[in-house]
Amino acid sequence: MERITWDQFFMAQCHLLAVRSTCTRLAVGATIVRENRIIAGGYNGSISGGDHCIDHGCYVVDNHCIRTIHAEMNALLQCSKYGIPVAGSTLYVTHFPCLQCSKAIIQSGIRHVIYATDYKNSEYAIELFKQSGVTVQHIPFDEKKVDFSSEQKLELFNELLQKMQTLGLRDEELAPYTQRVNDLFGK
Repeated sequence: MERITWDQFFMAQCHLLAVRSTCTRLAVGATIVRENRIIAGGYNGSISGGDHCIDHGCYVVDNHCIRTIHAEMNALLQCSKYGIPVAGSTLYVTHFPCLQCSKAIIQSGIRHVIYATDYKNSEYAIELFKQSGVTVQHIPFDEKKVDFSSEQKLELFNELLQKMQTLGLRDEELAPYTQRVNDLFGK
C-alpha cells in the first residue's frame, strides 16, 4: 500500500471526526495541527450534554441550525478549554469554513486552512483570509487512499462481473456495471 501524505493523513482524521457529527444536515470534521502533530479535533454537534439534532431535529433559525456548534469552533474551544495555544498552526477541515468560523480561525492565530470540499465558500471569508495572511488551500480528500480493503473489494466486483458474463449477460448489459466499478475504484 502507498504511504499517504501528511495532508491526506490529517484530512482523513477530519473525515473520521465527521462521522461523530450529530448534525443531520451536514457532517463536518476539523483537526488542528502544529508541527505535524494533532493538537485538537472537533465535529459539528450540540453542546456537551445538550439535545442533539439526530435525536430532536435541527433547530433552524434564518436557515441555520442554532443548536449546532461548528467543527472548527469545537476544535478551537477544545484548545481553549485545555490551554493549548493554536497560534501558527494549521486547521484541516472537511468543508470550507463558514464566515463566522473563518473569523474565529483568523482571530485565534491559525496561519493555514486546508479544506477538502467547497461548501458555500464566502467571498468575504476568502477576502478576510487574504487580508490577515492566512493561507487557504483546497486539497480534495481521496477516500480510496485510506480504504484498506479496496483491493479485495475490486477483486470481488470483478469476480461478480465475470460470473454475470458467464451466466449470459451480454457485454452491452455489463458495460454500465463495469463502468461503475471502474469509477468507484479509479481504474
